[in-house]
Amino acid sequence: MGDKKVLANVGPEMSGSGKAMAPILSMADLATITPSSTAPALTDPQFAGEFVPGGKPIYFRTVTTDAYQGPNMANFYAETLKVPSVYVLDDSGAYGVGLADAFAAQAKVKGIKVLGRDRLDPKAADYSAVLTKIKATNAASLYYGGTMQAAVKLVKQSYQIVPDIKKGGGDGILSPEMMTAAGFPAAEGWYATNASPHVVDDPKLASWVALYFKTYGVQPDDYAITSYDAALVAIAAIKAVIKSGEPLTASNVRNAVQTVKINGLQGPISFDKYGDLSTRVVAVFQFKQNKAAPLADMDKQSIYIGVAPQS
Repeated sequence: MGDKKVLANVGPEMSGSGKAMAPILSMADLATITPSSTAPALTDPQFAGEFVPGGKPIYFRTVTTDAYQGPNMANFYAETLKVPSVYVLDDSGAYGVGLADAFAAQAKVKGIKVLGRDRLDPKAADYSAVLTKIKATNAASLYYGGTMQAAVKLVKQSYQIVPDIKKGGGDGILSPEMMTAAGFPAAEGWYATNASPHVVDDPKLASWVALYFKTYGVQPDDYAITSYDAALVAIAAIKAVIKSGEPLTASNVRNAVQTVKINGLQGPISFDKYGDLSTRVVAVFQFKQNKAAPLADMDKQSIYIGVAPQS
């Protein structure tokens, strides 16, 4: 590679990967800008000894965290769906547990009765026992924190056992797999959140969306937007260091990322002192089958409901 050097990183996608990477990146003082990993612990000062051993924040996000994604969805359950009770599940992973914990805590604050809290084994094939337990509680709703590995089975089996209750989850289920693997009618009516604004339908981004489709052959989702914005942050920080006349090092780029203020595709982007995005918008979607569209077409098979009420 000659004299080429890494000055910043875009990623990772998942929080589990982030937890493995963060201590190493911290010791190198190398900034990473994630477009989609949302576990609060990665930037929570009480875990700084574990994830920021180098002392300075290196983990930055162009999405909000589950400290807002979970609670804001709990607000949506309380204020919009008006459910009196909920049963909360997670998939045992770092992302799912944190998201479900945050949701459950805020649900209680909002006066929703949390009738139970269980952990799923994503490798298990049968969730009928826990779903039968949920049915026996007469829970008005179900909330799931986790990814599609467990969700595919949960969605299918919950349709058989608790078909009529309200169901939802986080961005881990805002995926084409809800339609292609879990399928309709099982996925019908499920709610899901995105830890960023919903902007891919914004007319101002039409030319960018068209170029993305021309380049990759698929329609971008909102995390394509946050990924692009993450790259813009890195580029802006590198340009700022060059303009300052300081040496172009990873440490100086990290310092510049901390103070970046740009207008990305999603809107204004800046970070708090821990590396979290200053804006905390959580978008809500609902899966509704469109038989005229391909199953994997997220734009056509999931309906944008609006912004979840902020805590």
